[in-house]
Amino acid sequence: MGNGLLKDIWVLSKRSVLTTLRSPFSFIPNLLISTFFLLVYDSGLSGISQLPAFEGANYLAFILPVSVVSAAIGGAGGAGQGIVKDIENGFFSRLLLTPASRLSIVLGPIIAGMLQLFVQTILILIVAFIMGLEVATGFLGVLVVLLLAVGWGLAFAGYSAGVALKTKNAQAAQAGTLIFFPLIFLSTTFVPYELIESSWLKVAATINPTTYIFESMRTVLIEGWEFWGIAKGIIAITIVCAITITFAALSAKKAVSRG
Repeated sequence: MGNGLLKDIWVLSKRSVLTTLRSPFSFIPNLLISTFFLLVYDSGLSGISQLPAFEGANYLAFILPVSVVSAAIGGAGGAGQGIVKDIENGFFSRLLLTPASRLSIVLGPIIAGMLQLFVQTILILIVAFIMGLEVATGFLGVLVVLLLAVGWGLAFAGYSAGVALKTKNAQAAQAGTLIFFPLIFLSTTFVPYELIESSWLKVAATINPTTYIFESMRTVLIEGWEFWGIAKGIIAITIVCAITITFAALSAKKAVSRG
């Protein structure tokens, strides 16, 4: 049973990856936009790192998580788009007639999206290193940033897949992912929490899980191995993943029963 499930997941994930590779323009724009953010923000705002609240931190390392998280949100939408395409061309219905595990039908596109995001994050990090990025925790810190990015992307991929299965509509799946982009800017995007002047924005940043992803990445990039700073991001990812993956699983169950 377990080996059969793993085989099904492998086959369907491989198919989704190959489908993505045949349509590179489906993910290249997202990569270019995230890299553009990194270049523009570092060039235009790096001067504010002289403020006392930054404590001498390099602004490139401070702003890098924004670029990584934006890539995670944009890339995760591919999972939902892939499922919608399968529904529209009839492949999803044909899959339901095979012995393939129903769980693998949902996990295949999600895992493919995570692999895509993993590669995107590596490319963004390479650009950052070319720009002069220095990581306080070294190579292991880079691995932590990669894991946090993939974990956060998994949360959005689950949501995107859930919306796709529930609506069976490409536009709805795309719009469902786009509503999360404001979370990036209702957070400690450009300055530390202490420098946010608006009281309502401080409240938004406090309850926004993206804030804790930023904090975790910035901890390993700038400050070092501080347990609580890193743990906040892991906790946020765990909670959001639990919610979105459950949503995807329930949507898949309904879609299968309708199919």
